[in-house]
Amino acid sequence: MSVHADIKRITVPQLMAYKGQKKIVSLTSYIAPFARILDEYMDMILIGDSTAMVGYNMDDTLSITVDQLAAHAKAVVSSTRRACIVVDMPFGSYQESPEQAFRNAAKMLSVSGADAVKFEGGEYLAETTRFLVDRGIPVLAHIGLMPQYVNTMGGFKAQGLSEEAANRIFNDAIAQEQAGAWGIVIEGTAEPLARRITQNVKIPTIGIGASPECDGQVLVAEDIFNLSGSRIPKFARQFSDVQATIRQGVEAYASQVRDGSFPTLNHCFGVPKNG
Repeated sequence: MSVHADIKRITVPQLMAYKGQKKIVSLTSYIAPFARILDEYMDMILIGDSTAMVGYNMDDTLSITVDQLAAHAKAVVSSTRRACIVVDMPFGSYQESPEQAFRNAAKMLSVSGADAVKFEGGEYLAETTRFLVDRGIPVLAHIGLMPQYVNTMGGFKAQGLSEEAANRIFNDAIAQEQAGAWGIVIEGTAEPLARRITQNVKIPTIGIGASPECDGQVLVAEDIFNLSGSRIPKFARQFSDVQATIRQGVEAYASQVRDGSFPTLNHCFGVPKNG
């Protein structure tokens, strides 16, 4: 029997049980080669709508589609065995009505095999969360800085800095928990607020630019591996320089093709062996 047969994918209920026990470790991925590497170390892999920016060089996350994210999620699911896989619902795929959200979420999960969906929105989308959860679709909520709302927020700005804003975001968290969300991503918020939310909800909080006290952390993989092509956000850290390693390999390949040292006959077919 293959040793891989004993590997079981982490489930949403297992991640919920991590709260107060151990931190949830998560990164984004949207292609199979990355996902294979991350799978050994991650509790959760997120196919984020950040794929629009880091994968397609779009200016924001607003233009990526349900079909695109479902296809990327399918690639990640098929190349992993262990991590729980969550896929973002893109802009315009869930805001209209709970019924619209259900149709698109069901499509994304059935096409990709992912374990849960994530969407941005607080108290005003609690009804949508409840509608999906009651119909068998696990929902990871996302509050605070919400990139899909960049036009109404006036840019990528930290949230919850005033008492009024903090109270609103806190109420968003409570509403999403009560609606049945299994966890909450808190992005770009004041640290005391993220800590307060974490201490007052019974479901896991996953921070990105939030607080060390969150029950887990998620980052865009390209940011921490120096592959994003842009400035590393304040809330991230460069853990390795994959860009430099790739550049070295590309330089060596180009040099050897140009000087004729690659390929050799050993890389060709139909060449008689010596002796």
